[in-house]
Amino acid sequence: MNDTAAAPRSTSAARSPDLGTRIASGAVMMVVALGCLWAGGLPFRLLVTGAAVLMMAEWAGLVHATRWRQWLAALFAFGLVIALGEIAATPEYWLGGSPSALRPILVFSVGATLLLALVTLHVRLAIGLLYAALPALALIYLRDQQGLVLTVWAMALVWATDIGAFFAGRAIGGPKLAPRVSPNKTWAGLIGGVIAAEVLSLVFAFGFGLSWAAVYYATFLAIMAQVGDLFESWLKRRAGVKDSGRLLPGHGGALDRLDGLVPVALIVAGLAIAGQL
Repeated sequence: MNDTAAAPRSTSAARSPDLGTRIASGAVMMVVALGCLWAGGLPFRLLVTGAAVLMMAEWAGLVHATRWRQWLAALFAFGLVIALGEIAATPEYWLGGSPSALRPILVFSVGATLLLALVTLHVRLAIGLLYAALPALALIYLRDQQGLVLTVWAMALVWATDIGAFFAGRAIGGPKLAPRVSPNKTWAGLIGGVIAAEVLSLVFAFGFGLSWAAVYYATFLAIMAQVGDLFESWLKRRAGVKDSGRLLPGHGGALDRLDGLVPVALIVAGLAIAGQL
């Protein structure tokens, strides 16, 4: 997620091709994501697993892991999401909706992370396994156990926050949100993102029967989406890079595109398991 302050006319003109690329590639990604969401089942699980592997590979690059460690970490992410995704997608496992059902998933995830740290002798690399795999498992759980509407809302809320922050930041500018971490982000962008998330949640509540609790949590989730964005910006600043990768034209890498979804997917899944959504 990126929001920028208003710039002089010449600068804006220079940026317009990049904005066009960003919008076009974003539209393609949205169509693919929504198509897999609609289909559910294997197509969605493959999409989410692929995203987790890409996120893990990019995380490995940001922590300057050697090539063999990057490949091994990506393989761990693939295996973890495939194995635990089967559990997350099984309705019988979640009968009763008890939060205690999370325990085996968390234990296995932490165990895999410790094993990766032991094999690679790279703790920061291993932490990325949780960062990449747990949100993927949360999304699989949401789609298979909670249904299409809640899952689309969780993902669309991040997109709405992103879009609202981007255009509000460009149009209004003003004080910076966290200049040492991400100098282009503004408080106006944060507020614009929150407003967009609330409007989206109202549409889902009125039009698709989503629980009104979603409207209540929308502001918090929008803020957490931008916290996720800032965390990834901090990672990139530490690594000395502008983007986490070059996979997505106008957006950088998978981490650049999915940073806000990491906390939102986890929180929404947690709320759903606890019966709050």
